[in-house]
Amino acid sequence: MGMLENIQSGREKRPPRIMIYGSEGIGKSTLAASAPNPIFIQTEDGLGEINCHKFPLAKSIAEVLAELTAIRDEPHEYRTVVIDSVDWLERLIFDEVCREFGVRNIEKADGGYGRGYTHALTHWRKVIAVLQEIRDRRDMIAVLVAHAKVERFEDPENAAYDRYTPRLHKHAAALISEWADAVFFANKKFRIQKENAGFSGERAIAAPIGAEGGERMIRTVGSPACIAKNRYGLPAELPLSWRAFVEAYRKVEEDHE
Repeated sequence: MGMLENIQSGREKRPPRIMIYGSEGIGKSTLAASAPNPIFIQTEDGLGEINCHKFPLAKSIAEVLAELTAIRDEPHEYRTVVIDSVDWLERLIFDEVCREFGVRNIEKADGGYGRGYTHALTHWRKVIAVLQEIRDRRDMIAVLVAHAKVERFEDPENAAYDRYTPRLHKHAAALISEWADAVFFANKKFRIQKENAGFSGERAIAAPIGAEGGERMIRTVGSPACIAKNRYGLPAELPLSWRAFVEAYRKVEEDHE
């Protein structure tokens, strides 16, 4: 049989791999809990008010890998695996790298010069590999929850500017973003308006759009304001809800049929 006979065509319908990041309390974990029959892997203690199935708080990367392996290998009916959060998981990975090299700071690992972050990627790849096996063998959705930070971006074509990014080291953020089918930024919708500031003239203030301090939404396409992407052709903005994501996803699927 020739190699050309192995060529495939058409769209593959596979469970999505999603990273969602945003500020504290915006509703990231709530969205993940709305996914089909989820099981949470806890790396931070923040699920107390959410009714969900979850493992005990993981205190090491070994515990996280053991829990992921159990989801991959043991009988269950869960359909979504959630890691909440990956930035706290990164702390566990840094702790492991420090233990391996007998140092107290990731910056000092293996003689410094950023080598600790390179070694951390080895552990990240193990996590990603098991998540991929869970998706392939168990047909499960993967949702990775992260907090946001504001980071200076040195644009080679324009002046530098600030943007929202996941609260991860840049190497880990790049690895996860490449693996994920979608990276969503969760935020509230604001409009900028001017008000009289007396002798100092006018000043710009951010006014929320919608009720309860602002309409919560997710950005699915990157911009100078944030890192985001999706491989599905979703609208650039969606309401912050699992149902809104599913409805938009299904509409794109129908349009391609």
